Amino acid sequence: MSAPALVLVAHGTRSPAGQAQIRGLTRTVAEHAPELDLHLSYLDVQRPRLAEVAPRLDRPAVVVPLLLSAGYHVRVDIPNATAGRDITVTPPLGPDPELVDVLTGRIAAAGPADAVVLAAAGSSDARSRADVASVAGALSTPARVGYASTSTPRVSEVIAELRAEGARRVVVAAYLLGDGIFHRSLRRAGADAVTAPLVTSLAIARLVLDRYAAAVAGRSDVARVMWSHRHRDPVAGISCSSSATPRERTKAWMPDSTCSATRSPSGSPSGSPTPAW
Repeated sequence: MSAPALVLVAHGTRSPAGQAQIRGLTRTVAEHAPELDLHLSYLDVQRPRLAEVAPRLDRPAVVVPLLLSAGYHVRVDIPNATAGRDITVTPPLGPDPELVDVLTGRIAAAGPADAVVLAAAGSSDARSRADVASVAGALSTPARVGYASTSTPRVSEVIAELRAEGARRVVVAAYLLGDGIFHRSLRRAGADAVTAPLVTSLAIARLVLDRYAAAVAGRSDVARVMWSHRHRDPVAGISCSSSATPRERTKAWMPDSTCSATRSPSGSPSGSPTPAW
């Protein structure tokens, strides 16, 4: 039996750099799992849209949202586009401990800071904002949350408050997947340093295959609600110690993992990729 197709669904952007970054992510995933039938789709701005790709699939599929929180697109648009089809939709890429690790490293690389702002796109969905707050709370450095659009406070407002409180060097940690209008707006918000979009990290490709593997194993339906930075792997049913490395967490579904999980007698799910990071 063929492995389910893997369908990536991005928001879509008019930024040529952002478009290239998502295509680059797709190529990286394909390089690490060449046996998969891989498709790239979008929710807005670009084509093909997910609703156009879904009817063309000739096998069961797993849809991985290239999104960082569970907002309107995850709760409404994607389910509507896949309704009535043999498609499993995974949790979005965030929140996730791997992303916290990437952000932590980038904050450190940005140099000494008196204050840190975690900058997200913004959403009218309170659950999406709660996801962002959970990431800020998991960072090793105290961080305030600011938004580029829709939600308040805006990033520029948070930076102004920090300056008024005496902060001399402010670093903005971009909780944004790719380049685009939101990331560009961060450079004009008054910070001393802004970190790169998350898609430039190999961790994103790892997370994509992690989400796919979890869905194939039948565990993705509860993956997001079991997220905890300190003690629980993003793949539901897999527990790792707080000292487990990102690679151990990513490969936790594999037979040689140092994390514990409930698996089929054969070890790893049939048809699942075995990434060699």
